[in-house]
Amino acid sequence: MTQRIRFEQWVPVPVSRVFRFFSDSRNLPRIMPPRLGAELVSIALVLPPGAQPSSGEAGTGTEIRVSVKLVPPLPFRTEWLARIVEYERDHHFADIQARGPFRRREHRHEFEAREQDGQAGTVVRDRLEYDVGLGALGKLAEKLFVGRQMARTFAHRQRTLDALLASD
Repeated sequence: MTQRIRFEQWVPVPVSRVFRFFSDSRNLPRIMPPRLGAELVSIALVLPPGAQPSSGEAGTGTEIRVSVKLVPPLPFRTEWLARIVEYERDHHFADIQARGPFRRREHRHEFEAREQDGQAGTVVRDRLEYDVGLGALGKLAEKLFVGRQMARTFAHRQRTLDALLASD
């Protein structure tokens, strides 16, 4: 059963800087909750047109292999391979799960310049669609664990994003 969730937040940082942070896949472990123990296993980087090699910008075709704890605090880990399938600088990029724990997972990251209370900034929007699979067992896992874990993951990112962008 496909789940669709959306997260949105405004940060007081220019869109080009926010996009640069998110499009550098080396930052992925930094935005994940520490309890997941996210580790980059490998990045097969495809630079978008005009990007500098040192930027780490992950353009269309980039593959990112990540290892995370499947059920923290248990030590068991799982790997997933994400592939960037869309990329428009300073606007959006999208990735799909090429291999991993879900039957299907698609994540679209959107960025929109927006002024709030007289201050320039960026709306960071995530649209996530996923299907746990596994029939009735997957539905139960979604209800008891997966949906809550997704919400906690994005809540952590929202709590820490301002500080991460300030230090970047």
